[in-house]
Order: sequence, then structure tokens, then C-alpha cells
Amino acid sequence: MDTAEEADICRVCRSEGTPDKPLYHPCVCTGSIKFIHQECLVQWLKHSRKEYCELCKHRFAFTPIYSPDMPSRLPVQDIFAGLVTSIGTAIRYWFHYTLVAFAWLGVVPLTACRIYKCLFTGSVSSLLTLPLDMLSTENLLADCLQGCFVVTCTLCAFISLVWLREQIVHGGAPLWLEQNPQQPANAAGQPNEVPGAGVGDGEQQPAPPPADPPAENAAAEAPDLPPDPADDVEADNEEEEDAAAEDAAEENNGGQDDMNWNALEWDRAAEELTWERMLGLDGSLVFLEHVFWVVSLNTLFILVFAFCPYHIGHFSVVGLGFEEYVLASHFEGLITTIVGYILLALTLILCHGLAALLRFQRSRRLLGVCYIVVKVSLLVVVEIGVFPLICGWWLDICSLEMFDASLKDRELSFQSAPGTTMFLHWLVGMVYVFYFASFILLLREVLRPGVLWFLRNLNDPDFNPVQEMIHLPIYRHLRRFILSVVVFGSIVLLMLWLPIRIIKLILPSFLPYNVMLYSDAPVSELSLELLLLQVVLPALLEQGHTRQWLKGLVRAWTVSAGYLLDLHSYLLGDQEEGDNNGNQAANNNAQARNNNNALPVAGEGLHAAHQAILQQGGPVGFQPYHRPMRFPFRIMLLIVFMCVTLLVASLVCLTLPVFSGRWLMSFWTGSAKIHELYTAACGLYMCWLSIRAITVLLAWMPQGRRVILLKVQEWTLMVPVPVPGNFLLLWIVKTLIVAVMLAGLIPLLLGLLFDLVIVAPLRVPLDQTPLFYPWQDWALGVLHAKIIAAITLMGPQWWLKTVIEQVYANGIRNIDLHFIIRKLAAPVMAVLLLSLCVPYVIAAGIVPLMGVTMEMQNLVQRRIYPFLLMVVVLMGILSFQLRQFKRLYEHIKNDKYLVGQRLVNYERKTGKSSPAPPPSSP
Repeated sequence: MDTAEEADICRVCRSEGTPDKPLYHPCVCTGSIKFIHQECLVQWLKHSRKEYCELCKHRFAFTPIYSPDMPSRLPVQDIFAGLVTSIGTAIRYWFHYTLVAFAWLGVVPLTACRIYKCLFTGSVSSLLTLPLDMLSTENLLADCLQGCFVVTCTLCAFISLVWLREQIVHGGAPLWLEQNPQQPANAAGQPNEVPGAGVGDGEQQPAPPPADPPAENAAAEAPDLPPDPADDVEADNEEEEDAAAEDAAEENNGGQDDMNWNALEWDRAAEELTWERMLGLDGSLVFLEHVFWVVSLNTLFILVFAFCPYHIGHFSVVGLGFEEYVLASHFEGLITTIVGYILLALTLILCHGLAALLRFQRSRRLLGVCYIVVKVSLLVVVEIGVFPLICGWWLDICSLEMFDASLKDRELSFQSAPGTTMFLHWLVGMVYVFYFASFILLLREVLRPGVLWFLRNLNDPDFNPVQEMIHLPIYRHLRRFILSVVVFGSIVLLMLWLPIRIIKLILPSFLPYNVMLYSDAPVSELSLELLLLQVVLPALLEQGHTRQWLKGLVRAWTVSAGYLLDLHSYLLGDQEEGDNNGNQAANNNAQARNNNNALPVAGEGLHAAHQAILQQGGPVGFQPYHRPMRFPFRIMLLIVFMCVTLLVASLVCLTLPVFSGRWLMSFWTGSAKIHELYTAACGLYMCWLSIRAITVLLAWMPQGRRVILLKVQEWTLMVPVPVPGNFLLLWIVKTLIVAVMLAGLIPLLLGLLFDLVIVAPLRVPLDQTPLFYPWQDWALGVLHAKIIAAITLMGPQWWLKTVIEQVYANGIRNIDLHFIIRKLAAPVMAVLLLSLCVPYVIAAGIVPLMGVTMEMQNLVQRRIYPFLLMVVVLMGILSFQLRQFKRLYEHIKNDKYLVGQRLVNYERKTGKSSPAPPPSSP
């Protein structure tokens, strides 16, 4: 038979249609895959779990087939029975989820809080009355909130312990924790280890369980100063430890097995347990067992990690006579617990040494693991809590004269609100540390690899602070902490305290900054704050040019300092060398890698050779440089030059934005005092605009005057040739019209509507007249408009989202005024104006004609906006319930009378579907 005369076949089973199994064409597909059996399609849909064709993306349609005896309308008893069944199902689910919420949000936190209070009261009677305290109804809400915090802390502690276990298992335990420590038999090191490779801190070591992780860049990036003999001695010792670690890793593979703690089969339990099953959202009551285990776990963690350390610290503080000082700190519980942890760590060290002396291997290993847990916990508290707090307080102390404050004021604020004061200082310190780290990362992008060898590289893939906390000894962490405090404190002195002293000496009237709020200010502080958060800061932070400008300034300063001090090769590397030099350096590196026993090349340094060996020819992170004469003296001059530059930059940043903002705000507010945050933001925004314009002109200037004019016209009018000035004026007029509508009228109407609906009914009593401030309403409207636009863009596709996306896609240069007015501004403004005017016309025009009293007229005028909002919400709820009732009606009808479904064909010409099957070919 010819191909054109072949019968149609099913795309799945490849068989023809029959009278009892006809073929359908339910989608847009054509050719040999056009037809399909209904049974084949149903099976495929069950397998693929999709409702549309995977090729043409057309959704399949089915028409229901009902029983012939189905009435035209369902009887009332059927509807009532289905409604009762649905209500019963809903009540059952409501009871179950109420029980789940009561268990997890009531029983668990309340039990944790009551047990916590019972343990820390310090009396035996509280233990006896604990069952009665559990059933007490006093302070339920406060205890539940406090219990939620306690449960969160215990769960975080449990997760941290599990994660720390994984770090110990996968990263290797310290050498002193091994069960059978081997004596260092290879004092000379491994065969492919370069002599002197451990110079410095010895962070990079080839042992499988690294005793010193590769986080500190003393080895990752080679130091540029020659090593001293003391470091060589330390390097030899560390090489011996490396050899011992390798032997221990080969002979004691069972040591890692002991760290697995497989008392429970965690992997199998995790496969069977899901969040729905654990929380009880799957409809079962298995979660009650999980509630019991969570309560038990909370009790255990409170007892082990809070009760014991606190009482150990409390007895120690009382015994040493420091109780008064601890009470004066207002953080008696926290300080006492930390002291308890410190004493517990010392006790664990002594017990570990005693167990090692008595050769109690299991006890020795258990005590060592406990010591690692306490050590890592204390180091985390120091790194994340204490260090930012010290930085925040030091920043505050050095900036007291900038705000005309004194230490007495800070002491009084601490006495009045110690928790808030400490949190704010910690937050400021965290911001300072974050920006300092960000600046160091920017410096690494500019400077030669190896210059910042003394600072840790946060972008290093081998950087693992937890492994450092596990492996490095305490004295090295203490040394790092002291060094960090000195460096950060010195930078604060250089860039904050000293510039403030210079400003007060040169410009006595410039300081202090005005940070007080005045009630008679001509502009509302709330409006300015919203304007700052919604207009000024996004314009500054969302631009990627600021970081590029800073990077360009750093590069320009580095080039200038390098050529002035003949340190260009040291700071930026020999980038101008030819290919021959680069090839020669590559050959030298290859020879150094191939010859393991050979000394490294002269320009690379021992660290670079060691790193190259470890990475097997990978990137070294170090570039050779030319060392000029009197190198230490030039480095000292570079440091002095850097300090002077930082001082001048700090002076400019502290004076120029504030001075510009004060001058600009004076045209609006006159001599009234404005919060300095807003003047600084305004001045910073003006400086940013000026720098942006200057950079654009500098980028265009080499191309000539004509090219600049053409670029301006292209940017404004999108035309490649010179045009008359009226076109430019037309573009400016269109931009102003769009700005007035989208950034002026719509936010003003939206803010005024929000004020009438929400703010005025809640804040102004009925016997008072509300006052509306257009400036505040506009600022609130800007905030609400941005929120509504963001929610619309994240939501489903509808006409407003389509229009907003089109306006964003067109941009400023392709402004379509007719499209914006017709599709966006006119509909939105019409809805807002109707929402404002219709209630006002009803309250002020129709209600007085009814002859009601003045009190009733006032009540209607004040409450009609929220009343109409409630009516709209109620209509929406009724509409939703009506749709739900229709779905219930269809569900009842399908359950009682539905006998099957028939696939619907796709009609190409008319676009309609016919339920009748096509005639199948014999």
C-alpha cells in the first residue's frame, strides 16, 4: 500500500482505530503523531503527570459523560449530603491541624520555658511543683514566646553539633585526638616536600587530616620578606607532625570510624522521615512521638549546655569574689555561662591529659571531642559576638565628638537599655567588619597576588574557618584576635578619630552633626526617611558604577605610588614583560615542579614552590616581582603614603557630602535644623550624580565634540543625525509628563487613599478633625506604589503586569506617552479617583439630603472609606465562596452521576472542539 493511502494510527500503541476504540486528534500536532486512542492518552498522562501535549504544549480537553437518569438539577438532599460530607472533612482537618499547631506552638515551647525556669530557679521546691507549673495558665503568651526562643536555641545547638561532627569526620581530627599517636619517624619530611616549606604559620600541609587548614594566607600567598631562623625551627617541627599525621592516617583508618557516632542509623531514618510526616501535616498522629522526642531533646540540651555551664560559672564567680562586677554588667547570665564554658574547657584539657597518661583510649577520645565542641563554641562566640562588639564600641568612642556626646551619655544609655545598646553596637561593628572585608576583596582584585599574604583570603576555596577552629591551637587564635583588634582599632583611629580632631581644629563650626529630632521641623522626619529609603539609596546601591569607581581609584593610587616609590613590580607585578619572560618563568615553574628535591627559583619564594607542589601545577596565587634597593625603607614610605591617603579620603567623606547636603537643603528649609542623615544622603546623591556626569564626559571626550553631540541626541531621541532643538524639548516634555503622572499623581492618590482608609480611622478620634499632609501622603504612596509594583511583577500574568513590563522594556529613551497614558496611567488614576470621590460624594452630597443629624453625617464621613473597604472585601469573600459552592456542586454531580469522559478533538479551522470522535479508518 502507498504511504498516502495508509490508515491513521495511534502515536502510542501504533495501531489503527476501531469502532470501540476510535482515534482522536486532541492537540495541534500533525502527521504521524496526530491521532491517539483515549485509553493510551489516559495511561500516558498518568505516567507523565502532565495535562498538556509535550510537543505542541496544547492542553488536552475532556467532556464529561453523565448517566441518562441524571436530573436537570440536583436534589436538595444530595446537595445537603455532599455539603455535610465536605463540612465533616473540613472539621476533621481543622481538628487535626489545630492539634498540630497546639502541640508545636503551645506544648513544645511552653514545656521548654517552664523546664528552663524550673532548672534556673535553683530551688528543690520548683522541681517538686514542676507538674503543676506545666498546667498553670499564668503568662501563657509570654512563656510561649520565650519558649520558642529556647526551642530555637536548642535546635540550632543540635544542628551545629551534627554539622561539627561532619566537619570532624570529613576534615580529619587533630593529631592529638588520634587513638594511637605515632612517633615522628620521618624528621626530614616527605620525599616531595620542599625544604623550608613550612615557613610562617605553616597553614598548607600535605597530611590527609590537615593539622593546620589552608585558611591563613601566610602559606597560600608567599610572604615577601625573608624567613627568620625561628620560623625554620617551627617548620621542621610541623614537618615532623605532617609525617606523623600521614602514618596515623594510613595505620589508623579505624580512628575515623569511631567519629561516626552511629548509635542511630541517621541516613536510613532521614530517608523515611519527611517534613510533612515529622510535623504531622500528612494527617497522621505519628508526630506526637516526635513532639515527645523534641521535648526530651530540649530538656537534655538545656540541662547539658545551659544548666551545667551556668552553675559551674556561678560557683566559680562567687568563689573568686567577682559577683558584684558580673552583676554590674547587666548580662549576669551570659557572662556566667561563658565563664562556666571556659572552666569546663580547662577541666576537659586536664582530664584528657590524665586519660592519655593512664592510656584510657576511649575516655581520652571522648574527652577530646567534648573539648573540641566547647572550644569551637567559644571561638564562634568570640569571632561573631565579641569582636564586632569591640569594634562597635571603639567606633562609638572615637566618634563621640562628632555627635557632641560623652562617655557619660553612653553610660546612661547603657544603664537605661543595656540589651538595645549592646545590640546596636554589635550591629555597627558587624557592618564595619563586613565593609572592611569587602574592601580587602577589592584590593585583591587590583594588587599583585602575594602582596596581602598576611591577610586571610575569604575567596579561597580551601578557606574553612571551622577547620581552623578545630585544628589550630588556642594560642594562635588568641594571636590572631589580638592582631585583628589592633589593626581594626588603628584604622578607626586613623579614619575617624584623627579626621574629627582635624575638622574641629580647621572648621570649628562644622561639627557636631545634628542627629536630634525637632517637632517644629518644616518637613516630617517620616517623609524624609521614606524618601531616603525609597528614592535616594536605591539609586545609589542599585548602580554597579560605584564599585568600579572605587576600584579605579585604588588602581590609580597603586600605579602612582608604585612609580613614585619604584614599587610598581611589587604592587602590580611585571605585567608589561614580553612573552619571552613569561615563557621563561613558566619553564622555571615547570622545572621546579618536576624536580621535587630542587630549590625553588629565586623570584618565587619557598611558599610559592610549596603551594605549587601541593596543587600539582595548579595556580600558585603568587607572582614574582622585582625587589628594588632599600626595599624595607620603600615599604615604610608606602605605608606612610597609604595612611595619609586614607586620612585625606576620610576627611573628604566626612565633610563634602554633609556640606553639599546642608547647602542644598538650605534652599528648601532655610535655617531650620535637619537630621544630618538626610543632609548627608542628599549631598551623597548630588556628589554621585556629579561624578557620574564627569565620568561619562571623560569617556566621550576623546571621540570629539561632534560625536558627543550625536551621542546626546541618540540617548535622548534615538536618532543618528542632528535634529532641531524642538525634538529634544518634546522628549523632555514627555518625560516630565510621565514623571508627574507615575511618580507624582499616582503615589499622591494612593497615599491619600491609604490615609483615609487606614491611618485616619485608627489615629484620629471622631470628635477631632483629621489633618492631611500631601508631602507625607506622597512619600507613603511612593512606598506603597513600589510594593504594589513588585508584587504585581512577581504575581501571575494579567493586564497590569503586562503593561508594567512593557514600560520597563521601553525605558526612558523610548518613552511611548500615548501607551503609558492609555494603558497604565489613565486606568490606575481612574480607579484611585473613583475610590476617593465616590465615598466623598455619598458622605457629603447624598447623606445630608436624607435629613440625618450632624453627628451621623460626621460618622458617615469618617467611617465610609473603611466601611466601603469592608464591603469590597466581603464581596470578594462571597464571590470566592460562590465559586467554591459551584465546585462542590460539580463534585457532587460527578460523584453521583458521572460515568466517564470523552476526549475532545482539536478543530483547526473554527477553533472549536467537537465531542464526537472522528471516523476511524478501517
